[in-house]
Amino acid sequence: MFELDFMLSTVPEIIQYIPITVLMALCSRLIGCAFGILLALARFFKVRFLSLVIEVYVSFIRGTPMLVQLYLVYYGLPLLAKSLVEAAGGEYDANAIPKLVYAFTAFSLNSAAYMSETFRSALEAVDKGQMEACYSIHMTTVQALRRVILPQAFVIALPPLGNSLLSLVKDTSLAFSISIVDLMAGAKIVASRSFRFFEVYIVVSLIYWAICFVLERLIALTEKRLKRKSQND
Repeated sequence: MFELDFMLSTVPEIIQYIPITVLMALCSRLIGCAFGILLALARFFKVRFLSLVIEVYVSFIRGTPMLVQLYLVYYGLPLLAKSLVEAAGGEYDANAIPKLVYAFTAFSLNSAAYMSETFRSALEAVDKGQMEACYSIHMTTVQALRRVILPQAFVIALPPLGNSLLSLVKDTSLAFSISIVDLMAGAKIVASRSFRFFEVYIVVSLIYWAICFVLERLIALTEKRLKRKSQND
């Protein structure tokens, strides 16, 4: 039978894994954001050859499951590191790379692909005449992007970026598959001691919901402030 007391008793133990889940999501998002902007700019300005490579990369990321990408990084990164270390004449230590590095790498690569498409669409939504206006007052391309184009594009891109952040928070639950003890893995550990998985999964689902709800409010607040600032400017 369902035991409410047991479910409530597991909350303190499970919530201690919140920091690792939030850390994976936010760090991966920041790294992915930086790379995503660069990829978006390369395609926006139609850089030869590089645009084609980025298009293939984005298509691959969007066409494969996140779990598969995580496994590719988990098993492929050590092979790459081993070949580089041995080529330099050193000895490779299989335990030299922390498991969190694999998670950050996989989630960041995934985020960068999706965010590049979001930023590219936002850049194309900005009136092209504004770039020409910047050139007319002798701004460089970098100055025009930094002062005029990117701030407007960021406001346009914020809602889909917020949605993808929420998806990333939920995708971090896959990290338990490479032995990272996050919220999902912590819940499995707690549940395995009593075999009362239903109660524990209710708790972890409510925690994920709470995290996403807080992020939703913060994103909405940020969006309102940015729109108000852009209107005042």
